[in-house]
Amino acid sequence: MSTVPKPDPIFKESIHLGLDEIQVTEEIVFKKLSELNVNKSPGSDDLHPKFLYELKTELTEPLTALFNSSLKCSTVPQEWRDAKVTPLFKKGRRDMVENYRPISLTCIIGKILESIIKDYIVEHLEKFQLLHDSQHGFRKGRSCLTNLLSFLEDVTKYLDLGQSVDLIYLDFAKAFDKVPYVRLFKKLESHGISGQTLNWIKQWLSGRRQRVSINKTLSGWQEVSSGVPQGSVLGPVLFLIYINDIDIGLITKISKFADDSKLCKNICSSSDRDALQKDLDKLHMWSQKWQMSFNVDKCSVIHMGHSNQQYTYKLGNNELKSAEKETDLGVVVDGNGRVSEQCNIAVKNANSTLGIIRKHVKSRSKVVISQLYKSLVRPKLEYCIQAWCPYLKKDIENIERVQRRATKMISECKGFSYKDRLSKLNLISLEKRRERGDLIQVFKLIKGIDKVDYKKFFEVIPNSKTRGHCLKLKKNRSRLDSRSKFFSQRVVNSWNELPSSVVEAESVNGFKNRLDNFWSKDIGSNY
Repeated sequence: MSTVPKPDPIFKESIHLGLDEIQVTEEIVFKKLSELNVNKSPGSDDLHPKFLYELKTELTEPLTALFNSSLKCSTVPQEWRDAKVTPLFKKGRRDMVENYRPISLTCIIGKILESIIKDYIVEHLEKFQLLHDSQHGFRKGRSCLTNLLSFLEDVTKYLDLGQSVDLIYLDFAKAFDKVPYVRLFKKLESHGISGQTLNWIKQWLSGRRQRVSINKTLSGWQEVSSGVPQGSVLGPVLFLIYINDIDIGLITKISKFADDSKLCKNICSSSDRDALQKDLDKLHMWSQKWQMSFNVDKCSVIHMGHSNQQYTYKLGNNELKSAEKETDLGVVVDGNGRVSEQCNIAVKNANSTLGIIRKHVKSRSKVVISQLYKSLVRPKLEYCIQAWCPYLKKDIENIERVQRRATKMISECKGFSYKDRLSKLNLISLEKRRERGDLIQVFKLIKGIDKVDYKKFFEVIPNSKTRGHCLKLKKNRSRLDSRSKFFSQRVVNSWNELPSSVVEAESVNGFKNRLDNFWSKDIGSNY
């Protein structure tokens, strides 16, 4: 057993401000019971959430006493530590174990207490700003979209300046399953989590057991000696804490979504290449120190820019493979900066789902087909669309064609033109929906609803005396289409044209309603 290293003290406030004790109230427990999803599966103890939800009034007091006793004594029932693991297929060959993600199904009552502890930990981390801004996973106000927008903002900006860019995509080997407990506990202490809270987490992670469930057949119990369980409530935030200090000492921009990490560096000379390589060396040393090895076979580098020198990079003793494209949080990032392939993939997936609906759903009524299209098909065309919005006419038409097909399936729309079908179904074109989504995203950034500094994307014109609202954005010139058509640039004109009554909305729903009303009054629009 190697010596456990001492992490940097991330939490530097008075020890009295640390999170060493948690008090559970009846109000908190009742709220958690009221928020249970009754459509979820029963826990590992076969207790259905519907049962807990219906008896929330009667269960609040005894569960509150149970939770406080568990925290005070740092005692966790074995049933709360047992997990029934269901393998979830990711991609690749189905006969290979490594292509499955193990999801742990645990006791619901135990997960309620996990959720309460998680809320306290997250509040502590956010209050003292302990998590680095590079992390977007499992954080309120951050998402796959904010991760992609922030990352690609830098990429498109460098390319528009005529600079080459190297992107490094990193992949941890079984990240959640490999977290060593003793090292994790040290990291928790460095983030100000101690006392009863830390003792409870230690007890929760010790003595864990799991068994695999496939086609209702259960394996024998297996002891778990490392890792935070995927499928638990508390596990993800513990993982964020464990890899939080991976940023320390890096010059290159790093972006993280849970265990998905990537680097972006503009390469103007060999010295820039050397700086990026030094950061890779630091990451390798971190992975060795904290026993979180990278899966080098799944790590890669994308060289972008016409004058890119195609430098090679190493992670440890292994040279990183060069790739023309990578799937980044479900979105294809192409080395040429175009989005056509992502458009094609989205259209293919949407058409596939539409075909299944056509084949298996007999009804062609407006209510049935419209609802299926909105809930199953359209989301495939709009996933993180603000990060890869199509701008070539062929791509725009390719995506719009899916909605054309869907509306033609509806019996009440037979013989009508596409525009009339949209009107009859109270829909708008997908192109207009993308513009609407862009404006909603600008609103969420400027109003601080998405926890990413809007100044990274926009420059608000100070003391604007022009007609319109007071949050007008500065329009910058761009050299490349990949930049001028990117989110932060293409939204400026549409946002500046909005009236004050829309921009000054107090909530996202309020903004949506005011925007829709404003557009509906515009007779010349396609709304």
